[in-house]
Amino acid sequence: MFWFKKFVSFWLMPLPFCLTLLTVGLVVLLFSQRVRLGRWLLIAGTVLLGLFSNKVVSTWLVQPIEATFAPIPELKALESLPAELARCRFVVVLGSGHSDSPGLSANNQLSSAAVTRITEGVRLLRLLPGAELVASGGGRPGYPTHAVVLGRVAVELGIDPGRIVYAEAGRDTEDEAREVAALVGQAPVALVTTAWHLPRAAALFRRAGVDVLPCPTDYTARPSPEFYWSDVDWDVSSLERSTAAVRERIGYLWVWLRGKI
Repeated sequence: MFWFKKFVSFWLMPLPFCLTLLTVGLVVLLFSQRVRLGRWLLIAGTVLLGLFSNKVVSTWLVQPIEATFAPIPELKALESLPAELARCRFVVVLGSGHSDSPGLSANNQLSSAAVTRITEGVRLLRLLPGAELVASGGGRPGYPTHAVVLGRVAVELGIDPGRIVYAEAGRDTEDEAREVAALVGQAPVALVTTAWHLPRAAALFRRAGVDVLPCPTDYTARPSPEFYWSDVDWDVSSLERSTAAVRERIGYLWVWLRGKI
């Protein structure tokens, strides 16, 4: 089921989907009599690729997801914590990929999303001196797990190794939710992950019985208070933003159809 989900979702992502339309359209146009169909497929693939790569469209797609939960505000030293945060006994940082690259420091092996997640997790741990870090994420046989790499970065950022717990068996968010539930029991946790991923993650963790405070980070849509013409531009980052929005909606639908949330 895991690999079936990965295979199907891959072909529904904006870039593979649009390239498929373009390829099929070109083949139909060149090697069949259905010239009109081939043209429409080429037009559809081109238009969709342009829309998904546009800053305005991609921001419009992802922003409602990222706005589901409010971020934990910047708090000054000795400032009283929000009650929901103060009660958390664990800070759970979900995995987001790394490269197994000998010679690179742990932070340079992490993906940009993972760096942002663990940085936010460390910030919360400094606000919660009695809390422990749960670093989550599996890995390839023979290499350190993603959880271990996250933990190494946390130590480099000043977290006591004795405050770190590792959840290393999960391949996806569902697995992570079950594993973390077994580790933390009924204790309240601050759940840290990318803002567009958090609605589905929080729902899965709550379904697994975890008492979570959603803590979004790694925002991809950051509207500017002023207008710039570059805000309506096209770029690869916008395509990535659209891909995240589409992936998350498909992922949420998938777990909802299976009765997991």
